[in-house]
Amino acid sequence: MSARGGNARTVWSLLGVVFVMGGLGFASVPLYDLFCRVTGYGGTTSTSDTASDEILDRTMLVRFDASLAEGMDWEFEPPDEPMEIRIGETGMAFFTATNPTDRTIAGTASYNVAPFTAGLYFSKIACFCFTEQVLQPGETVEMPVTFYIDPDIVDDPEASYVQAITLSYTFHVLDLPDDNDLAELDGTSE
Repeated sequence: MSARGGNARTVWSLLGVVFVMGGLGFASVPLYDLFCRVTGYGGTTSTSDTASDEILDRTMLVRFDASLAEGMDWEFEPPDEPMEIRIGETGMAFFTATNPTDRTIAGTASYNVAPFTAGLYFSKIACFCFTEQVLQPGETVEMPVTFYIDPDIVDDPEASYVQAITLSYTFHVLDLPDDNDLAELDGTSE
């Protein structure tokens, strides 16, 4: 084999490695997100279309936390008091957001629960975090989250000790949707 042929094969091999590594890097974010949703890793919650069909006598304290990402000019407040609910019981809490500026701002909320081991068992039925929120200048809204704690938590050796869960949201600024999307959000589309 000539030196030229060996160099060409080395170059093609290295380019192949670069493309494979780039592809893995690109796919890592959606794969990690999927992994967190399936396992509850990192405090990622699960979702449910319906309420739990089993309610236990054991209660759990649910605390709420609200924060804003850098550049988000809203005011964002959690419920004033923690909520004590029975495991499996449906709870509803209202967060409050205000846009104190003179311009329309769109945002979306990221979320997690602590301790992380409880993430798999904290099930949201409905949440303001599932869609983007658009607040007009000076507008204040109450945003509900409906949830329950899955009764399977008591059978998990790593999560059964949990007596309190903190549900945290962070609002991030988004680019405003175009005029047609805004009309649909306002209910004024034709």
